[in-house]
Amino acid sequence: MQKNLRKLENESIYIFRQAYRSIPKIALLWSLGKDSNVMVWLAFKAFLGKIPFPLVHVDTGKKFKEMYEFRDKYVKEWEVNFIKGSCPPLEDIDPSLPPAARSAARKTEGLKEIIKKEKFKGIIAGIRRDEQGTRAKERVFSPRDDSGVWNIKNQPPEFWDQSNFNYPESVHVRIHPLLGWTELDIWEYIRYEKIPVVDLYFSKKGKRYRSLGDRDITLPVKSSAKTIDQIILELQNSNTSERSGRAMDHEEENVFERLRSKGYM
Repeated sequence: MQKNLRKLENESIYIFRQAYRSIPKIALLWSLGKDSNVMVWLAFKAFLGKIPFPLVHVDTGKKFKEMYEFRDKYVKEWEVNFIKGSCPPLEDIDPSLPPAARSAARKTEGLKEIIKKEKFKGIIAGIRRDEQGTRAKERVFSPRDDSGVWNIKNQPPEFWDQSNFNYPESVHVRIHPLLGWTELDIWEYIRYEKIPVVDLYFSKKGKRYRSLGDRDITLPVKSSAKTIDQIILELQNSNTSERSGRAMDHEEENVFERLRSKGYM
């Protein structure tokens, strides 16, 4: 394994163990995409093959058929504690949001319901700083209030991998083990570890998905990459945004930050 990947792997495993030791009840968000599959893999490594907390899929009911097939297969194969949550209908979501962002916001409300129902104090999410500008402002351990609101201007400092866990009872924490990874790191790690991913990431008829979301707001990008090696080579020679196929990212300039402040992943 490359030295950089080994360093990232060790840091992520440390974050998992610190979260499990320091936060009373946690869960891992499993979106079925490449990043969350890497998180599951790292969690298995962190806890010697048995993940001691549930994997949560906040199901919008609008994922691709291939994603549901992948989920059902690996829930059984990995023998994980799995929780599936649902999302409210679109008419219950803030009508002032643009169409794609409004659709995506259903997931935020669904997550809030699961957190409330299961009384989770920590949620592990697979965001990365290189994905989107607002996510670059996150901390590894990021506190939210009891309604899931993220105050972007009031985040605690993190020095030398040391975090503060003395939060009020009303606070829950988002944990980000992949924050320092890049898209290229993710694919190189998938290649080295032979981690399974949904085959929508591989080119068919000259197109593939770089980022997977709901089928009605996620589009493929032009690509001839049919293998992981070809994806890595493509990324090494591309300046195109990873989320270029996400409709929400082409709407109002501040829409992503609006969603993040309300609890979006």
